[in-house]
Amino acid sequence: MVDKTAFDGSRSGVFAEEMSAIRFSDLDERDLEQLKRLLLDHLACCYRGSRLPWGEKMHNWARDYEGSGRAALFAAGVNLSPAMAAFTNATAAHGLELDDTHDESVSHPGAAIIASALALGRHLGRSGRDILPAIMVGYEVTGRLGAATNAARIIEKGFHPTSLFTGFGATATAAYLMGLDARRLSQAWGLMLSLAGGSMQFSQEPEGTTVKRLHGGYAALHGVIAAEHAAIGIAGPEQALDGRYGLIPNFGEDQDPDRLLRPHPNGPEIHRISFKPYPCCRLFHSTLDGLEEITNGFSLDPAEIKLLRVGGPEIMVSQHMLRRPTSEMAAQYSLPYTLGSALYFGPRSVDGFMEGALSDPRILAIADRVESELDAEMEAAFPRHFGSWVELETHSGETRRAEILDSLGTPARPMTTQVLCAKFDELIKPTGLGMKGADTAEQLQSFEDLENIDDFLAPFLGA
Repeated sequence: MVDKTAFDGSRSGVFAEEMSAIRFSDLDERDLEQLKRLLLDHLACCYRGSRLPWGEKMHNWARDYEGSGRAALFAAGVNLSPAMAAFTNATAAHGLELDDTHDESVSHPGAAIIASALALGRHLGRSGRDILPAIMVGYEVTGRLGAATNAARIIEKGFHPTSLFTGFGATATAAYLMGLDARRLSQAWGLMLSLAGGSMQFSQEPEGTTVKRLHGGYAALHGVIAAEHAAIGIAGPEQALDGRYGLIPNFGEDQDPDRLLRPHPNGPEIHRISFKPYPCCRLFHSTLDGLEEITNGFSLDPAEIKLLRVGGPEIMVSQHMLRRPTSEMAAQYSLPYTLGSALYFGPRSVDGFMEGALSDPRILAIADRVESELDAEMEAAFPRHFGSWVELETHSGETRRAEILDSLGTPARPMTTQVLCAKFDELIKPTGLGMKGADTAEQLQSFEDLENIDDFLAPFLGA
């Protein structure tokens, strides 16, 4: 039972007590299965992201820190300090726009949390039984904190939830693996509070979008550093989450601070994660599902489309209507471009967002035919549901419409492990790495029995 008087009754302290008390024995079979699915998805996103141009730039930069620890840099054959490895690997995992999402916190938890867990887990020689609950703690902190702060309004105020919230989750994961008690965790959150941020300005400037890929990395870097500093007695304020100038009061609007201490009735936050089938902003996934429906599986000739109308949350209209993206990240954040890319390259294609496709006249012609509008019902449902409707008008006058509240990959419409294995294979195949999703999923079945994770990670570490 959680001590409700912890840290003079502050919610931050009570929450730290609850998270620090979680043990492997508290995880049931459903929890273990989901954690292994999260790991499977992260491994593929991280490895493929490491091999893309921006991932390679980060690798070249990180090599200057070679030998600073036992944490491994994916696809590099290099060992770094835990903070540097977590930073670089999390940036790679978040860099494809295919990493998992937690809808109510409007964040991508896995990139920072799992990267931190694997980096510290290897550096410290932790077992699978140590790492799995550490990951669950990170997701729980991120999910509840985002919900308590009202993440949807955070975006409207110009802050990116992945950078803002997942750093606290990564701090908790790192503190757990380092064996810090609840007071040290609370103090580590106090240090993280002064590092938390992440501006949405990248959504307004096509040439400045690469920073968005680093937001997962910054969260991991700061989370690990905050835990390391707390461990040596550098204390931050203990009421970092709900104190007078804590995260929730500072950033929240219509917040619910008691949500920190209120577990979701459907179980841990890991079960409220959406896996992404499409390499673009999560907001567009319901639109792509609808587009697939009204084009008969993308079999309609895109040249027949006269107009595409999309209705969704306000954020879709205000932040995602750039028609001429000039970078890959800007394209992945552009609704008009994404719809054109899906029609000509397919919705799962990474190539449709690469530099060579950005000037494709066919995609740009579709982008010019896309209109968006605020839909009051979709706005009311957001962020618990990332829904939208899409309406297509052909040159012959035919109109088709589909409305999707929950897209493929959400808890309401989950991707099976078999589908996640296929996603793994699609991501890994272009790299030449001889790993298969089904084999990796099978190895993950005994992850909790590993005394350390060196051998398990070895295939993903070589250059």
